[in-house]
This record gives sequence, C-alpha cells and structure tokens, in this order.
Amino acid sequence: MTNGITTAVTAPPSDITKRSLPASLAIHTLLILGSLLMLYPLLWMVSASVRPENEIFSSTSLIPSSIDFSPYLRGWTGLDITFGRFFWNSLVISVLTVIGNVVACSLAAYAFARLHFAGRNFWFAIMLGTLMIPYHVTLIPQYVLFLNLGWVNTILPLVVPKFLASDAFFIFLMVQFFRGIPRELDEAAMMDGCSAWRIYWKIMLPLSLPVLATAAIFSFIWTWDDFFGPLIYLNDMNTYTIQLGLRTFVDSTSASDWGGLFAMSTLTLVPVFLFFLFFQRLLIEGIATTGMKR
Repeated sequence: MTNGITTAVTAPPSDITKRSLPASLAIHTLLILGSLLMLYPLLWMVSASVRPENEIFSSTSLIPSSIDFSPYLRGWTGLDITFGRFFWNSLVISVLTVIGNVVACSLAAYAFARLHFAGRNFWFAIMLGTLMIPYHVTLIPQYVLFLNLGWVNTILPLVVPKFLASDAFFIFLMVQFFRGIPRELDEAAMMDGCSAWRIYWKIMLPLSLPVLATAAIFSFIWTWDDFFGPLIYLNDMNTYTIQLGLRTFVDSTSASDWGGLFAMSTLTLVPVFLFFLFFQRLLIEGIATTGMKR
C-alpha cells in the first residue's frame, strides 16, 4: 500500500499465456481428433467416389491408388433418367417447403404470440401436443385423404401441408422468438394507425430474420434428405427425388453400382453445404436468441 492506495499485483501476461498453453494445446488436440473422427465417413465416401470399383470395399485407406472420375459420369447418366432430373425434383420440393413453412408458420406464430383471441392458450397447447404424435400414426389417414384427392404420385402431398402450418416445431420456435420482441413496438405502431397485418409485415418480419433463416435452413435440409415421404407418395421415376434416385443404384437382384452411388451421394451434399454456408450466421443467431428477452 502506497499513500493509502492499494496496488494489485498481477502476473505478467506472458506468464498467464505460458501456464495456459499446455491446456489449450490439449483441448485443441482433442477437438481436432474428434473432428477427424466425425468427418471420417464423409471423407471415406468422397474417396470411394473417385477410386476404382474393385478398391471401394477392399481398401481401408482414404487415399485411392488412382483417381477415376468415371463414377460421376456413370452415376449422372447411367440410369434411364439423368440424375439432374432428381436434383430438380428435390430442389422444387425443398424450395416450396421452405416458402410454405416460413410464411405459414410465421403467421401462426404471430397469432399465438401477439394477438388475443378466444381459446388461444388451448389451441397453442393442442399445437404443442401434435409434436408428440409420431409421423407414422397419421400416415395412413393422410395417405387415404391424398389418394381420394388424386394427389398420390404428385408433389402436392409433400408441399401443400407446409402452406397450412403443419410443422408445429417451427411455430413453437417462432413463438418463442416473437415473445422476445418488445411489445412497445406493437403499441407504438397501433398508435400510428397500423393494423395487425401491417405490424406483422413491417415490424415483426424484419426483426425476425434470424429465426426465419433458422426455420428455412432446417426445412431445406430435412426436405432435401427426406426419403420416407417421397417413397410413400411418389411412384413414377420422373417424379423421384434424389434420395429415391440414390436407391436405384443398389439392386439386390442384380449388380449394384457402388461407385455411381457414392459419386451422386457426394454431389447431393453440395446444395446442403452451400445453403448452410450462406445462412450460418443467421442460423446461429436465431438459435442463440430464441426464447431470450432482448
């Protein structure tokens, strides 16, 4: 203590850095090893897509003895219909699903979070209850309904329900986000003469880009990777999605084209990777701020 002032003694920054360096190296080493373990199946698939057919299952090395890009050409053009057709079908269904979920679920979430109407809490509880119902329970009634409507073997059963806010998970996600937006904004807008629709369009949506992007990314990835839905409703090969197209490379009664399968599987990951890459900032922000007060 000097002149009544206590001087705190702190270690030099260099000493703190030296003490934390071994722990930091250990943590980063474990993270790198864990990342390699998680990425190994992906790296093996990419390697298998460019290696000779006779080495796909006989070699455990990630480095092929020779590079062969013929599986990509064979996989793209080897079927009765080019694989590009399956890409287009999946893209159309995925984009329409994203639009339907973002629009319909945001409207439903806005109503539950901001509007007052009779039975709001009851209907919100019913909506949450649908999250606990397995998809397979409603599969047969839905199939009978779509069959009577003449929608089987079209993309309508896969797309139309999304425009009716059928995904309760996204509604719940958006409700939690909307509740974190100050209500003073609504009150100020009402004083200026804004209707409920104008408040939704001009205030809620611009402030909700992170959660909307989160819903869009999950909708796109889940729809792009969906196999069961298209398997049930699509029978014509011209309407197949990429997941059904990949199944055609494996035939239990004849030879299977494993090289073409792995090559096309690698290509199907590209749109998902790019979609996530462009919107990852909004995705992280949307997940981090959902349900939190601002």
